[in-house]
Amino acid sequence: MEENKKTNRKLTTASGRPYAEHENTQSVGRRGPLLLQDFILHEKMAHFNRERIPERVVHAKGTGAYGTFKVTHDITQYTKAKIFSKIGNTCKVFLRFSTVGGEKGSADSERDPRGFAVKFYTEDGNWDLVGNNTPVFFIKDPKKFSDFIHTQKREPRTNLKSPTMMWDFWSLNPESLHQVLILMSDRGTPFSYRHMDGFSSHTYSMIDKDNQRVWVKFHFKTQQGIKNFTGPEADQMRAKDMDHSQRDLVDAIDRGDFPKWSLKIQVMTEQQSKNFRWNPFDLTKVWPHGDYPLIDVGVLELNQVPRNYFAHVEQSAFAPSNQIDGIGFSPDKMLQGRILSYADAHRHRLGVNYEQIPVNKCPFMVNNYHRDGQMRVDDNGNEDPNYYPNSFGDVIPDPAYKEPAWELESNIADWYDRNAAPGDDDHYTQPGDLYRKALSPEDRTHLVNNIVAAMSGITGPRKEQIINLQLCHFFRADIQLGMSVAKGLGVDLDKAMPKQHS
Repeated sequence: MEENKKTNRKLTTASGRPYAEHENTQSVGRRGPLLLQDFILHEKMAHFNRERIPERVVHAKGTGAYGTFKVTHDITQYTKAKIFSKIGNTCKVFLRFSTVGGEKGSADSERDPRGFAVKFYTEDGNWDLVGNNTPVFFIKDPKKFSDFIHTQKREPRTNLKSPTMMWDFWSLNPESLHQVLILMSDRGTPFSYRHMDGFSSHTYSMIDKDNQRVWVKFHFKTQQGIKNFTGPEADQMRAKDMDHSQRDLVDAIDRGDFPKWSLKIQVMTEQQSKNFRWNPFDLTKVWPHGDYPLIDVGVLELNQVPRNYFAHVEQSAFAPSNQIDGIGFSPDKMLQGRILSYADAHRHRLGVNYEQIPVNKCPFMVNNYHRDGQMRVDDNGNEDPNYYPNSFGDVIPDPAYKEPAWELESNIADWYDRNAAPGDDDHYTQPGDLYRKALSPEDRTHLVNNIVAAMSGITGPRKEQIINLQLCHFFRADIQLGMSVAKGLGVDLDKAMPKQHS
């Protein structure tokens, strides 16, 4: 084996100097004080003090693997992206799974959405799809994101997780209901990363060779089958193995049982988007499959565990701003907010040159006028000009990659409230359909039990107010759901039920 040839490598400093004393510090006498000149001690301790880079604010606990994506169906009628130019095209991918709210040391089986972030290393640049295992999210405006995440973290006084904070926020933001029902169902506790679907969640656009645009959502359907823990099973696994999902993925790939997902898309024309019942760019809504069926695209396979977790998984960085020719953005407000925030987070956590880290580096040609910055590890542009336009270099914009203009619906800028457009304040139809049509009787029982268990943790002087307000949302989605939760919480139904349902 190639690795066996490395047994006689010399131990060196970071600068390459071989040395002998790795365990003993130079001292004055056998028991005397240490000498400042023992630079090996300083190098080891100084590096150790800096081994931990800032933890991700969200999605801190996760795992990842390399693999391949292969195009199996023709979608050139929707996009001119080179990766989809013909059936059989392949590219390397890196996929990172994660929980969302927990710290790095949290359990894999916590009730939480799961991150599903894919980096496609294409010939036209790296393309990132940064999604979750759910097709919707808790909020639809990015201004609410930091407030929402604070409720999923630790309470300022006690430094403990607080059900009161979570349910207070959700009860005051009815748009959260759709995702709350998914989270409180067994889908909130996947058995493993291999046994869950992934979604772009956001609406993106595809642009064809004639510069015509359609709106699109991406779906990764697991070929391993959906498998979830019940609430009690997730609690048991949390006590038994906090790294269950990490272990499951590594073990599966190591034994050659490579997990696969089928990539599918939904497509909506610009005209259809104008007539859609809801805002098609609202992250709390789905596009019904009956109206916008799934279209087959290709297969993603994971087949390689990174040789070093920190180098590849911890330093991986995904950003919705990383798009390729033929795929673009949409008016999705949450997407628009994340275009800035994700890349900004990476520059803070990993440094301004984070895309030179191997896991994030485009394997094809990269040309730009970025220079300098902490941890610049390439040739920094050599002697080439660091400005544009210039009379000396040959790095120039290519007009062939220009995207078509957007036709905006308005020329008025304002802070729109929930009554701005018909359907924008309908936070109950889709959650109600989810409860009645997508969940089996057993699923509905588990959902109610999980909600009751979670809401039972609400405490404080506002407890009754928070519970009753949240129950109103459940009643508006489905009266049976509201009654079941109220009964489980021991709430007087005559007081909890909205008057219109009395």
